[in-house]
Amino acid sequence: MRRRVAVGGDGLEPEQGWIPFFFVDPAVRRAGLGRRLLTGVLDWLAGHGRTRVDFASYTPHYFLPGLDRDAYPEAARLLTGLGFAPRLEAVAMDRGLVGYRMPEAVRQRAAALAAEGYRFGTPRDDDLVGLLRLAEAEFGPDWPQTIRHALDTGAPLDRIVSAHDPAGEAVGWAMHGAYEGLAERFGPFGVRADQRGTGLGKVLLHLTLERMRAADAHGAWFLWTGEGSPAGHLYRSAGFATTRRFQVLRREVRP
Repeated sequence: MRRRVAVGGDGLEPEQGWIPFFFVDPAVRRAGLGRRLLTGVLDWLAGHGRTRVDFASYTPHYFLPGLDRDAYPEAARLLTGLGFAPRLEAVAMDRGLVGYRMPEAVRQRAAALAAEGYRFGTPRDDDLVGLLRLAEAEFGPDWPQTIRHALDTGAPLDRIVSAHDPAGEAVGWAMHGAYEGLAERFGPFGVRADQRGTGLGKVLLHLTLERMRAADAHGAWFLWTGEGSPAGHLYRSAGFATTRRFQVLRREVRP
C-alpha cells in the first residue's frame, strides 16, 4: 500500500509504505515464493520513493495489527531475513459477558463523578462535533474517521457512551460495533489526557460493557492495545485476557 488519499493531518506520507498481509499456500511453501512476492512488493514501493515500509499497521484499515509470531513462525523468519525489525508490540484481548455485572465500586465512582457535574450517556446530535474533535486532537485522524464511518453506515448512536465534564466539554467516549458492524468488537475508546487517572475511563469501559451485555453480546474483544500500558492494565482489571500478540515490524532503507 501507498497512501493516495490523505488521512486528516497526516498527509500523504510520501516516504511510507505498508504491507498489510501476505500468504503462501502451505502446500507450496519453502520454494521461495514468499520471498519473491515480498521482494517484488518492496521493489515496487521503492520505485515510488518509499524508504520506510511497515508490516502491517496501515490506517485507517488493517487486517491484523502486525505479525503473530506464534501463529506464523515461517513468516517471521522471512520478514527478518528481508530486513524487518520489531517496532512495537500490540496484544488482542477479550472477555466473556455471560453474567456480566458492573462492579459496585465502578457504579459508585460513576455516581460520584455525576455528582460533580459529569454527564455520561448516549451522545446527542449536538455532542458529536465535540466528540469528533476530541478524538482527532487526542488520538489522531484515524479514530474520528472510524466513528464517522460507523455512523454513516447505520450504527445506532447508543453504541457510543460519551462523557462530558461539568463545563459541557467532551472528555471521553467508548463504543462498540464500530468496525464492520461487529457488535462484540469493543472500541475505539479514549479519555482526554488531563482527565486520565480520575476513574473516567473505567466508568466508560464498564458502561459500554453493560450496554453490550444488554444487547445480547456473548463477549467483548478488540485487536490492539499495549499490554503494559495504562489501557492494558485497565482492561485486565475489567476481566480481559490476552488472546494474541502482534509485532508491528518496520524496514527502513536510506535513500
